[in-house]
Amino acid sequence: MTDALRKTFNDLAGQLEQLVLGRSTLIERLLTALLADGHVLLEGPPGLAKTRAAHLLATSIDASFQRIQFTPDLLPADLTGTTFYDAHDHRFDFHPGPLFHNVILADEINRAPAKVQAALLEAMEERQITVGGETRALGAPFFVIATQNPIEEEGTYELPAAQLDRFLMRIVVDYPDNETERMILDLVQQESRRSAGHFPPDGDLSKIAASDLAAARLDVLGTHLSDPVKDYIVRLVGASRGREAGLHELTGQIAHAVSPRGTLALARLSQARAWLRDRDHVLPEDVQELATDTIAHRLGLTYRAQAEGIIDRDLVEALLKNVVAV
Repeated sequence: MTDALRKTFNDLAGQLEQLVLGRSTLIERLLTALLADGHVLLEGPPGLAKTRAAHLLATSIDASFQRIQFTPDLLPADLTGTTFYDAHDHRFDFHPGPLFHNVILADEINRAPAKVQAALLEAMEERQITVGGETRALGAPFFVIATQNPIEEEGTYELPAAQLDRFLMRIVVDYPDNETERMILDLVQQESRRSAGHFPPDGDLSKIAASDLAAARLDVLGTHLSDPVKDYIVRLVGASRGREAGLHELTGQIAHAVSPRGTLALARLSQARAWLRDRDHVLPEDVQELATDTIAHRLGLTYRAQAEGIIDRDLVEALLKNVVAV
């Protein structure tokens, strides 16, 4: 059963890589987060296939899907749903919002005001929503892929650190090289001729049943995480709090360190990556490969570090160089 599940996910990864060119790392990260039962934030300038990758992955899961375009005039009820009074039957009826779907694409999440972000925060963390004083559980699976554009500040609302921490991973998407961009041009022209300009066809994608996803997630939890690898994860995260000798200058650039949630996320994601790569155990390289996308957004920089042009991802890279795996 395990081999068949792995083949399903690896086949899907291969198909997605044919439709989202030059983004093999992004595809693997998305599948890793999906298997680890966490949410993902994709960050990068517009036009880099963030929405395309998220849409194609979402539609490859045999579950309900909803895309939400976040805007400044969005209200919490636009996500959670609203209670209406039925005058005919003299009762209140609840009309569920888009968060009651299984896979959510939250496009340009930083364009929504704080109240809307808070509504999404409860759904992501608690897997439930509260409307009119009544709490309603969300279905399973529940997977949020959010995107945001970091190059624009007007009309946007910066995500608070508490909400960033709820994302299992923050993946920074960069520009493709010339060769890849040339391939993208050819692919999009072919798709335009086939579909008359509609969104890329996804009918040929493998469909992962919700039951298979649940079974794969359970299997991932059985991936062996040895004591030395656990210790390495704890030391790496602990180094952001000044617990490693010789890193005082580095930690002096950190205003607030990574919480234990980062430790748990890194361990779970490392298990998922090892599982995807046909291994029954986690290696230090799994931790190292995922560390930047997993803990960088959980760090807070001092004003001095920001003034010097240092970014959170630089600090994680420095931690990785200074904390040696046993």
